Amino acid sequence: MSRTRSIVTLAATGIALVLASAVSGQVSAQDAKKGAVPNPVGAGSWGANVAQGGSVTLDEKQMATVKKVTAYFNELADLKGTFVQTNADNKRMRGKFFVKKPGRFRFDYAAPSKQVILSDGNLLAIQDHDLGNEDVVELDNTPFRILLRKDVDLLRDARIGDVQEADDLIIVSLQDKNPDAPGKIKLIMVKKPALELKEWVTTDAQGVDTRIELGDLVKTEPIDADMFKRQMMKKPL
Repeated sequence: MSRTRSIVTLAATGIALVLASAVSGQVSAQDAKKGAVPNPVGAGSWGANVAQGGSVTLDEKQMATVKKVTAYFNELADLKGTFVQTNADNKRMRGKFFVKKPGRFRFDYAAPSKQVILSDGNLLAIQDHDLGNEDVVELDNTPFRILLRKDVDLLRDARIGDVQEADDLIIVSLQDKNPDAPGKIKLIMVKKPALELKEWVTTDAQGVDTRIELGDLVKTEPIDADMFKRQMMKKPL
C-alpha cells in the first residue's frame, strides 16, 4: 500500500493528523495585543485548565507499536531539517529546526519572520526579535518532556489514547501523565525506509490547528550545543 493510500485509509477511520501540545504559561500582554503567532509546539497558547483525557487498554500489537515509537525517540540524539508550518488560516511559514537530546530544540523561522522557539533543556522560550520580547516556561510543563527526555518510556509516562499502524504509517495519540503538562499529542510517522517522524499538528485551547511538516532530515551530523543557549533579547530601535 502506498503512503498516500495509507493516509487516506487512516483518515477514513476518523484519525485526524493532530498533535496537541500545551504549556501552562501565559502569552505576554504585548503578544496578546498583536495576536500571538501560532508556533510548532503550541507553547503559550494553552491555559492551565486544559482537561486531561483517559487512556485506552492496548492489545499486544498496539503495545508493540508504542514500543517502536519509544525506541525511535530513545535512539534519537541529534536531528535537524526544515519545516513548513501551516496555520488555521492556511498561511504558511517556513524555517529550519534543530533537536539535541535531552530536551533541547530550536525552530528558526525564515524571513520576514523574526521568531525563534528555543529550549535549552530546562526552559522553553518563545522569542520575537521584531518586538524584542520573549515568553518563558519550564520545559517540564510541556508534553515535549516525555519525548525528548534522556530515557523515553511512553508506556510509563504517557496516557495512550489511540494507536494505529498501517503498512507504512504509524499514528500514536498520547498525553503526559503529569497534570502540570496538559495537552494531547498525535504523532504521524513513516515506516519506510526507516521509522521517522514526519509531521504533526498542534491544537490550542481555542481549537486552532497548526500543522507542521518536516523535511530534509539529517541525523548523522552532531549539532553544536551552543545553538540552544538563550541570548539576551535586544529591543528594536
